[in-house]
This record gives sequence, structure tokens and C-alpha cells, in this order.
Amino acid sequence: MHNLANFLFESIIIFLVLILSIVLHEFAHALVAFWLGDPTPRYRGRLSLNPLVHLDPFFSLILPLILILSGSRFVFGIAKPVPVTSSNFEDPIRDMAYVGIAGPTANFLLAALAGFLLRLSSQFSLPGIFIFKYILTLNVVLGVFNLVPVPPLDGSRLLKALLPPKLAYKYGLIEPYGFLILILLLTIFSSFFWFFIGPLINFLIKFFSWG
Repeated sequence: MHNLANFLFESIIIFLVLILSIVLHEFAHALVAFWLGDPTPRYRGRLSLNPLVHLDPFFSLILPLILILSGSRFVFGIAKPVPVTSSNFEDPIRDMAYVGIAGPTANFLLAALAGFLLRLSSQFSLPGIFIFKYILTLNVVLGVFNLVPVPPLDGSRLLKALLPPKLAYKYGLIEPYGFLILILLLTIFSSFFWFFIGPLINFLIKFFSWG
């Protein structure tokens, strides 16, 4: 009974940390888009830290809960995409890359802050140290996962901005199949997928731990 209570408590903490991280990720997208001249996120109510405007019932709530309760080593979630009107930007391709990179950047900054607080807590024996570990790990996973260059993940926007125009156009043709590709990567090709992103996640967790 005691173990079950600990498991449920830990699951709730992980879930709440994940929701916080997803909301900050989406808010960063909306904020940078607004800074770059697109009022669409504000008009659509996404320039907000209110979780209710960002979360998707399945991908932000049900899916993460299933992963947490099943003991999955890979816990993640995604929110509703922030609506952006790229024609409002001075340079649509470049500025869309900035908007895209803003989400993972917010996650990495939060991971760095959590790592600093983790180190501080361990030195002074402060309570709540386990929460900082969850914040650090989950935000590194979210940041790295979203940088994978598969639409609709943020890495696809960055790659599209770096490619020559002809290649960028051809690359954009895979966008309708993005979710299918992600599902295949996370299921059938999960070992192959983790072979590439696992070392980077482990490196960044150690790096942001200030160790």
C-alpha cells in the first residue's frame, strides 16, 4: 500500500511538471511570434500561461498519463499548435524558425534553472530536491524531442530555414505525413530513434546538472 501511494504521488508530480513544461513551451512560441510582428497568437488567446488554452485533451493529458502509469522510460506530451500567420513576419521562413526554436529554448532554460536549484538544494539539504530532478529531466526530453526535424515538431521549422529553397520546398512535402513518421519512430523504430537522441538527452541532463 505504501509503495502504491508513493507511485501515485510520484506520478502526479511528474504529470504536473510535464504540464508546466508544455505550457511554457507553447507560451514561448506565442511570445516570440508576437514579438516578431504576428498578433495571431494574442487574438487566439494563446499569449497566456493559462494551461486550459494550450492543452490538448489527448496529447497533453491522456497520452502522458498512460506513459507515466505504464512506467514508460519516455514520457512526453504535446499541446495544441500555436496559430501563427507567417505572412505577418518580415522574413517568414527565418522568423518561423525563430518561433520554432523558442519552445525548446524555453525548456532548456527551465532545465538549466532546475539544475542550478538541484545543485543548491543538495549542498544545503533543502527539501523538494526530487522535483528539480523531474523538471530537469522532463524539460531536456521535451527540448530534444521537439528539435527532431520531423513536422510538426519545431526542428522541422529550423531545418526548413537552413535548407536551400528547392530542398526546403521538397522537405515541406512530407508535412502531411509527419505524425505517421513520428508514430513509426516511437514504435517500430524506437530503438533506432533512441540510438540517436538518447546520448544527447543524457549529455544535456549531465550538462544542466552543473556537474
